Amino acid sequence: MKFKRDFYLNQLIDKKHNKKVKVITGIRRCGKSYLLFKLFYEHLLSNEVKKDQIITLSLERVDSLKYRNPLKLNEYINSFISDETKQYYVMIDEIQYCETIKNPYHENSSYDVTFIDVLLSLVKKENVDVYVTGSNSKMLSTDVLTQFRGRGDEIHLNPLSFSEIYDSYSNKQQAFKGYSYFGRMPEVFNLKTEEEKKYI
Repeated sequence: MKFKRDFYLNQLIDKKHNKKVKVITGIRRCGKSYLLFKLFYEHLLSNEVKKDQIITLSLERVDSLKYRNPLKLNEYINSFISDETKQYYVMIDEIQYCETIKNPYHENSSYDVTFIDVLLSLVKKENVDVYVTGSNSKMLSTDVLTQFRGRGDEIHLNPLSFSEIYDSYSNKQQAFKGYSYFGRMPEVFNLKTEEEKKYI
């Protein structure tokens, strides 16, 4: 089942190219990845953005473990955005998995390297637009406002509202049943069995 989530999608669209890191926050399984990697990704493609201009990465995946090192992450992203004549869109899922490391170039420095440094470096590039998702205490609203030094723009995503569920059903009675029985998490509605839904 597909949910439009237009209220949040339009926020992302309105914030395009504003030279800030767009940070999608919210509790786990509320649909942050779906909003960014499905709905917003499709929006970009429908507006003539080529796939090679969209760089996507999920730090939750095992095959992305090495990119939890912020210097490796920076190196990886920059390897795709070298053409200054193109506009690039960088999308990173679960950015909070990125680790904090000591500065390897200054042995006695107290300065740590974090994902904040990587993202702020990226948004300084004229042809790069940056979007990330995050879901734990590192991504609280206060952090978005302070750690990004005025360069962070938060979109806080809530679980599905009843109107969003209602609009996605042809059978309105089932919409109410699903909302009242299974709650508001988008992925629940795409599970096949009642047992799976109850577990979630």
